[in-house]
Amino acid sequence: MKKKTKHIVTIELEDNKAKNIVKDTIHANGIDIGIYTQDFQNEFISLTDIARYKSDEAKDVIKNWMRSKDTIEFLGLWEKLHNNNFKGVEFDSFRNQAGSNAFTMSPTKWIETTGAIGIVCKSGRYGGTYAHSDIAFEFASWISAEFKLYIIMDYKRLKADENSRFSLNWNLNREISKLNYKIHTDAIKENLIPPELTPAQISFTYANEADMLNVVLFGRTTAGSIFATRNFLS
Repeated sequence: MKKKTKHIVTIELEDNKAKNIVKDTIHANGIDIGIYTQDFQNEFISLTDIARYKSDEAKDVIKNWMRSKDTIEFLGLWEKLHNNNFKGVEFDSFRNQAGSNAFTMSPTKWIETTGAIGIVCKSGRYGGTYAHSDIAFEFASWISAEFKLYIIMDYKRLKADENSRFSLNWNLNREISKLNYKIHTDAIKENLIPPELTPAQISFTYANEADMLNVVLFGRTTAGSIFATRNFLS
């Protein structure tokens, strides 16, 4: 439902359960901009939609931005900070060429050559080029400082709006996780804890059984989940 207040974000939520993706639309100064998340902490924003603020030829706008040496250096630094599998040698080659008249760059070329994860190319009806919010805001600055402010304002409102379906979905997932954990611990207490165990032994049993349940249900232990999350966010 769209609100009539000027510059207020309208959220159009779509759950993609097969890929565990939640999609939204930011409305910034009359421009619709796609955004999606898989963990409710890292959002990817459509560069294609942002580029349309400047031109209908969005692909060319993005390619022109990626030709800049400053852009390549920014993208490379972001990947070094967040992507352990980033190919530094290939990046150095691009950085040395960037800025010259003969240098060309596209999102697909950047991703395939360097193993980048900060930019994503999606095909299909709702496809296009998406980038992590850190990178998308940098791209928006290059497009228009004023337009960037509209995007940030609506992005913040989307994140903070407690009445939004986006926030409700996140809260629901969190409550389901808490409920599942309580079910796990109650089941362990009722069926697997002998009465003669000491408190220390009981804690050890809880940890072992919880890890077993995590492996069965999610394919990894609690420690593995934490490690995977850190790797995803780093």
